[in-house]
Amino acid sequence: MEGSDKVTDFIPQSSLRKITDLTLPLEGLGLENTLKDIDQFLKYSVKTNQPGFMNPLWGGMNISAFAGEIIATLANNSMYTYELSPVATLIEQALIRRMCEMVGFPDGNGTLTTGGSNGNMIGMMCARYKVDPLGQQRGFDSKNLVCYVSSESHYSVLMSANVLGIGFDNVVKVPCDTDGRMRVDKLVEEIERTRINDQIPFCVVATSGTTVRGAFDPVKEIADICSHEDLWLHVDAAWGGSCMFSAKHRKLMDGVELADSVCWDSHKMMGLPLVCSAFLIKQPELLRKICSHGNVAHYLFLGDAEDIDLGRISLQCGRRNDALKLFLAWREKGDAGWARLVENYIELADYLQSKVEAHTNLEMMSSRVWSNVCIRYTADGIDHNGVNKTLRERLVKTGNFMISQSNIGEHIILRPVISNPSVSKETIDDLVKEIADIGDDIVRGIPFSN
Repeated sequence: MEGSDKVTDFIPQSSLRKITDLTLPLEGLGLENTLKDIDQFLKYSVKTNQPGFMNPLWGGMNISAFAGEIIATLANNSMYTYELSPVATLIEQALIRRMCEMVGFPDGNGTLTTGGSNGNMIGMMCARYKVDPLGQQRGFDSKNLVCYVSSESHYSVLMSANVLGIGFDNVVKVPCDTDGRMRVDKLVEEIERTRINDQIPFCVVATSGTTVRGAFDPVKEIADICSHEDLWLHVDAAWGGSCMFSAKHRKLMDGVELADSVCWDSHKMMGLPLVCSAFLIKQPELLRKICSHGNVAHYLFLGDAEDIDLGRISLQCGRRNDALKLFLAWREKGDAGWARLVENYIELADYLQSKVEAHTNLEMMSSRVWSNVCIRYTADGIDHNGVNKTLRERLVKTGNFMISQSNIGEHIILRPVISNPSVSKETIDDLVKEIADIGDDIVRGIPFSN
């Protein structure tokens, strides 16, 4: 791959600082300089729409969504009142209704958020309100509240615990099975331990699509436990929620209709521009209550639109219109188009897995059900962690591919993720060859040259 075909032309940050003009002048340079600045930005940016971009849980380009992003910026509405954003409000409501239907919340509601991290926090806020509704007025002493997550959950649960005053120590990481799924027997044990310690269990966060392995916690079994223990169940489906489009893969989230709340990122597998994320709740009145701070904004909420003003069910005041890009993309593709996209990604991940399993010097490092493929280079007598760390560094510097490095237990692994519509079998063939070739060079002691 050369030139524009590359994902990135890697430049160390110390060098990039020297060759880019980032000065903010006292006197403006005028509009004619803007194109130069844009050219500079694009030249040194990672090309996330290139086939070799398989690093995070997003990538590629949806033209309809891109158009929606541009038009929303051009209109420059804010989403806190119907008066300011009439059609955008109706569009967001239609999207939320449809997503609630898919999850199994026929009377549910929700809001678009800044991402899955924000969605997880709102879910935990609702859970806290359920345990202590008066706390919203007098303040919360949350140090005795305990939340449960899998040991492979997203770090945003810890962030939420910090913001909500629960504390890191009160986020219990429940052990996972060999496939990276929360063990329900260990969840029961941890809940019992919490009660013995005179603490209050208040929330379980199940993960549908973990960041590293793409594992799906057994939502139905966890929901049964939450029902028995009277605990709020929030499902972090930021990454895996798109499985609900596919009749073939929807079973991965069996039982999600039993949850109390769900977050789901459209900017991940659905390929929309960042950000576009939804928080969905079965009991809409709780969302309205935790956002009741907006009721004092007499300068905002005017007229007869109290039941429709989105600012009354959001933690944000000023909020951009992220609904239009999702609406346009959904209208373009339909449910069937999203299903085909999801199923194609899984088929490509299956293909990558088959290539890895057939290769002498590559091995799978985890089972998989989603499009995360956890692998490593292997050979007799090598320091696996050291070799694979160096391999990934060289791979990124070549610029043809960008994949993630992570850990499973004590093992450093390479993690390509298929969530980019530009990826093909040919892309995967090239990736496998480049990983194997770089690994061979490292083992043979051949110096890196780019």
